[in-house]
Amino acid sequence: MRRSRSGRRITTRTLLAHLLIDVAALTIVVYFAGGGTSPLITLYLPLIAVGATILPARLAGTLAAVSIGCYTLASLIHRDVPIQDHERAFQMHLVGMWMIFVLSAAIIAWFVARISAAIQRRDAALAQAREDALSYERVVALGNLAAGAAHELATPLATMAVLAGELGRNPQLPTDAGADISLMRTQLEECKRIIARFAARAGSPRAEAAEGVPLQQWISQLIDRWCLQRPSVAPRVDLQGERPGPRIAIDATLEQALLNLFNNAADASLSEVAIDAHWAAEELRLEVLDRGPGIAPEIGQRLGCDPVTTRGEGHGFGVVLAQSAIERVGGSLAFSRRHDGGTAVQVRLPLASIAAG
Repeated sequence: MRRSRSGRRITTRTLLAHLLIDVAALTIVVYFAGGGTSPLITLYLPLIAVGATILPARLAGTLAAVSIGCYTLASLIHRDVPIQDHERAFQMHLVGMWMIFVLSAAIIAWFVARISAAIQRRDAALAQAREDALSYERVVALGNLAAGAAHELATPLATMAVLAGELGRNPQLPTDAGADISLMRTQLEECKRIIARFAARAGSPRAEAAEGVPLQQWISQLIDRWCLQRPSVAPRVDLQGERPGPRIAIDATLEQALLNLFNNAADASLSEVAIDAHWAAEELRLEVLDRGPGIAPEIGQRLGCDPVTTRGEGHGFGVVLAQSAIERVGGSLAFSRRHDGGTAVQVRLPLASIAAG
């Protein structure tokens, strides 16, 4: 018991030694209880059953052989119990056999049930580990594709920026097109900044701002960045919590995960998007609400596990990446249908896992 509580590894030979001690103790008891005529002698069977369950075949065979030898020895050499009333002694023997059978059955059933539960837990853990490994491989593959896409997009974006600049300087350009050209140039510059951030943060997602930024500032800046990328969206924002909030380290993958969720909400209902953030000392709860068509049950079961999309131009990778990034820091992501229409996305993040320092 002390060895298991101390966390030290228990070997099969140690288990065999303990079971042999139990066999020896039982043999001594049986010797003084009448040997083979005592109901206690059947208690060798639970010990053999336990040994066969937890020991390798060779050691289990050793335990069985020693138990058989002790059984035989106790039957041949023992101290007789004086009997005055043979009929009463026979009745007590039958009662004793019944009690020993009940005890043996209870021990074997309890032990086998615990072993079975442990095997089921191990199988579930192995299945979860395999699923996590597959999910990790998928995320790594998507990350590699994203890195390659960002690298390849740099050249066409630069070309478009040059063309937009030339169009903006064209004196023959209609007046009403000037605002559109200006917006296009702003979006192209934002795309170039996004690619530059990807390159700067590659391989070190939490390298910048090691001293951390206040939580409220981080959320506000993230929403402002998103609004710059989606100028047609005017979200309702509600930030509640201690001001300015605990200091957190900037995590590029987590930021991108939240941006993906914001974009999904805007794609679902461009006219009405709400972002509610509430934080306390230990947890940040962020909710993204939209008034879109909602999520079908068959789609909701696959969100975060497989790339799924309800839009023809989408690929469904955003939620998979968001799920991976949020779970990586110990958080959770959940989707639900709103009673009055739309989708509610709940994000929970433990602040201890993203705290600065």
